[in-house]
Amino acid sequence: MKTENEVSTEKEVFIKMIVSAWETQNTRINKLLETLSDEQLMSETAPGRNRGIYLLGHLTAVSDGMLPLLGWGERLYPQLENIFVTQPDKAAVSIPSVADIKKYWHNVNAKVTAQINAMQPDDWFTRHNVVSAEDFAKEPHRNKLNILVSRTNHHSYHLGQLAFLGQRKSVKP
Repeated sequence: MKTENEVSTEKEVFIKMIVSAWETQNTRINKLLETLSDEQLMSETAPGRNRGIYLLGHLTAVSDGMLPLLGWGERLYPQLENIFVTQPDKAAVSIPSVADIKKYWHNVNAKVTAQINAMQPDDWFTRHNVVSAEDFAKEPHRNKLNILVSRTNHHSYHLGQLAFLGQRKSVKP
């Protein structure tokens, strides 16, 4: 049988691995954003597919949604939910500029990072705000750490799509 200290150490290792993966995906997205022009972000990742700006807005809106989901406060940019999550690309009449979405992306990630850094190890294994206490008792894996895992995978998936934009050359007028 493991001691309480061994269990605590194992939890901390799991948390560190997951937080590190989250940070890695965000770093990769940020590095890619530094290389992509506004024109590239306004183009589709492939013919008939989402534009880069939509994917970045989508990632920002989903990360922003982590704040209330994990009990870290209200969304910073609730208006992004309808534009970039509820509706498909090109359905909204108007969207924020590339510069604004990049700013929102950085602001949301700064807030999420601060909250991640403030979490205590045991807090990660508590229920998030969408699962009921009854359901959580039956399914304790539906915890805050699992949300970070799923959002990390989500970032990775869309980073792969955004990477296609980097293979396209900007057309200079």
